[in-house]
Amino acid sequence: MWSRRQGRLSTLACGVEELRCRRREREAALRKARREQQLVSKRLLREDAPEEAGGQSAAVLLGEAEVQQFLRLAQRGTDEKEREKALVSLRRGLQHPETQQTFIRLEGSMRTLVGLLTSNRALLQLEAARCLHELSHSEQSAVAEACLPATSYLLTYLSGHSSEFIELCLYTLGNLIVESEAVRKQLLPQGIVPALVACIQSPHVAVLEALGYALSQLLQSKEAPEKIIPENLGFGYFLAVFERSHWYLCGSCSQPTSAGSSLLDSSLLQHMLRLMQPGPKLNLGVAVEFAWCLHYIICSQVNNAMLLSHGALPTLAMLLLDMAGAAQRMDDAGLELLACPVFRCLSNLLTEVPVEAMGEQMELRDERIVAALFILLQFFLQKQPTLLSEGLWLLNNLTANSPTLCTSLLSLDLIEPLLQLLPLSNVISVLVLTVLCNIVEKGPAYCQRLWPGPLLSCLLNTLVLSDIEVVGQSLELLQLLFLYQPEAAQAFLQQSGLQALERHQEETQLRDRILALQQTAIHG
Repeated sequence: MWSRRQGRLSTLACGVEELRCRRREREAALRKARREQQLVSKRLLREDAPEEAGGQSAAVLLGEAEVQQFLRLAQRGTDEKEREKALVSLRRGLQHPETQQTFIRLEGSMRTLVGLLTSNRALLQLEAARCLHELSHSEQSAVAEACLPATSYLLTYLSGHSSEFIELCLYTLGNLIVESEAVRKQLLPQGIVPALVACIQSPHVAVLEALGYALSQLLQSKEAPEKIIPENLGFGYFLAVFERSHWYLCGSCSQPTSAGSSLLDSSLLQHMLRLMQPGPKLNLGVAVEFAWCLHYIICSQVNNAMLLSHGALPTLAMLLLDMAGAAQRMDDAGLELLACPVFRCLSNLLTEVPVEAMGEQMELRDERIVAALFILLQFFLQKQPTLLSEGLWLLNNLTANSPTLCTSLLSLDLIEPLLQLLPLSNVISVLVLTVLCNIVEKGPAYCQRLWPGPLLSCLLNTLVLSDIEVVGQSLELLQLLFLYQPEAAQAFLQQSGLQALERHQEETQLRDRILALQQTAIHG
């Protein structure tokens, strides 16, 4: 009798371990794909007053002769007002893609614009910078590269006195950075990082937000992990950005640490993490931009162990709890903008935590984190469904190696709300099923909490779908459930489960798993 039981347990362990290994390999590939899928975006600042725009806010298509005329007037107009008006007209024309192409084809056009940018007339400088900003927003890399002669001046003006001008230069640089590798190759030796450091001294929130945007564009470039973060940027600079932002927003009298600080200076890191903690002084726009910066640094995998050792996970967890509270209070303005990078930061950092250390992380033993995540999932289900997959990926990473949080899902009766998400889409279905696999693979005690219940009927519904990934994940979940809970296999047979499997018999990718499941269901 003892020998027989020992043999059965050995077979069971082998089956579960094989399934677990297969799932972890697939999730590792998914994590790599998600890290490589960056958020490419551009910002456009347009603040024309209705009377200035003459009631016309739409882009105006300009021909070659008109572009030449406006440039000539801007350069040699009779007075400053006429010159400024010509640049305003040119700027509106540059909002049109065809005008942009016309502009960069004209010989000497960029030289003229750069000359106006470097003039000693503040209004002309500002309008010339706005023209460059329109060009930087183009979807054509050739237009961005045409702006290269202006980049060194844009960097120089970051140390100026006009917060409006600095903000405009930062957004223009951010747009150019993301568009072309040629632009980045020029900006790095020109000293974009020290120039960005200078902006930390600004007392203006708008400048700090623009700084976060420009920095995030730099950090998401493909060369960032090798050439920007370890060599040029370093955590010292990034953390100094956070420190300066926190110093201003909290009204502290202490001066920020300079950007040349030690790379692993724990006080800098702790100050950065304090900035990300919830509180009335935290500016949402600044927090969103630098949360994306943190996301890209985590994705670079340059030094995530340092982030973990100094408490990044607890800080992000507290921010998640605060976001859930905001959702409950319906104080949700901009919540979705912050949620996405926070979800991703947490998800990716969790993959860096060694399995044996999962129980040592206090936030990974706190059921409030699971409750908060479900509050946000329910909130975004109504407000921003595209964020559901981000939240479920985080839930998957939370439960993958944490029996405590799997227990929390069960004790808080969150399985049924989770199952209700299954019909939303194939992507959502796969993530929900993966989370359920995380729970089931923890052992018989967890399966007993799931059975009997609505799980089996939901899985029978997913088996009739045509999506191979959804069906495959359903088969994996059923296999685990049957191994640990043989009664579920009997119920599966009684509810025509084998007939549901027959429709996928011809699918090569599913054939072996279907056969294994059939054998488990029939023979136990």
